[in-house]
Amino acid sequence: MDVFKPLDLSNDSQQTEGTVTEKVKCLIVGSGPAGYTAAIYAARANLSPVIYTGLQMGGQLTTTTEVDNYPGFPDGVTGPELMEHFKKQAERFGTDIRFGIAVKADFSGKIHRVTFDDGKVVEADTVIIATGATAKYLGLEAETRYAGMGVSACATCDGFFYKGKDVAVVGGGDTAAEEATYLAGLCNKVYLIVRRNVLRASKAMQERVLKTPNIEILWEHQAIDLYGENGVEGVVLVKKKGTPDEQKIRVKIDGFFLAIGHTPNSDVFRDFVETNENGYIRTIPGTSKTKVPGVFAAGDIQDPVYRQAITAAGSGCMAAIDAERYLIEQQ
Repeated sequence: MDVFKPLDLSNDSQQTEGTVTEKVKCLIVGSGPAGYTAAIYAARANLSPVIYTGLQMGGQLTTTTEVDNYPGFPDGVTGPELMEHFKKQAERFGTDIRFGIAVKADFSGKIHRVTFDDGKVVEADTVIIATGATAKYLGLEAETRYAGMGVSACATCDGFFYKGKDVAVVGGGDTAAEEATYLAGLCNKVYLIVRRNVLRASKAMQERVLKTPNIEILWEHQAIDLYGENGVEGVVLVKKKGTPDEQKIRVKIDGFFLAIGHTPNSDVFRDFVETNENGYIRTIPGTSKTKVPGVFAAGDIQDPVYRQAITAAGSGCMAAIDAERYLIEQQ
């Protein structure tokens, strides 16, 4: 039987220059699978974690309808329901969950400071950044209209629901090529919608796409709309847009996948932590540690490869354990 010590909730607050400054042991910024898992582990370790949820409480998963690949749910679970489970479990162990968006960070000293959109400054011994990454969309009104009804930014997450059906993937890079080939193993037909007349994907990925018989590349096509009554039933495309040969066509599909990249939500922290060329926070391999002692990163903010709920949760666990060990070493 686990025996838990009473939680130390002695986070201090003080008034400084018109802003409320609060001191905490462990501050977690972001509330997706990584943030909530970090909170569960940190709370059980008596770190009295404080989470600021960000604009989208629960992260990207709250925009997903059915989640069939998260362990422990043999009949599947909706994204919002899964994240509510995460949240309740974090609260059960005493996590202080607050709505707020980080707008400024200062990691120049041993005590780390993060300012939130309500003007409050939180000083923390440890910070776990779990702000995730936002999928890029084309900006079509239809993408919002059909969210969860045929529009997806994750083939690995949602491809199973289109087994034996026709789908389209937008993009010309490695991600698009990889998602198209993955979907080709599940779907009847995959249309790869490419804006240019060449693929930006690596040579190996291009060859894989070209050798897959049920992938059809639609060169020099741009999606301008989607249609369907109770979900996506087709996509409206323009071929050779802006040229004398411009042509508008409709293609019947059941699913529309965006594979044009993600934007890591790291802007607030970039002056202090190291990022790669795309803005993903770099961590020391095998850990959640950033180059700043006491600052850790977990989930999609540091993972441009897998971007799954289960891998995010795992890295959240790592971050909390790393934070606990860091604090022990400082004693």
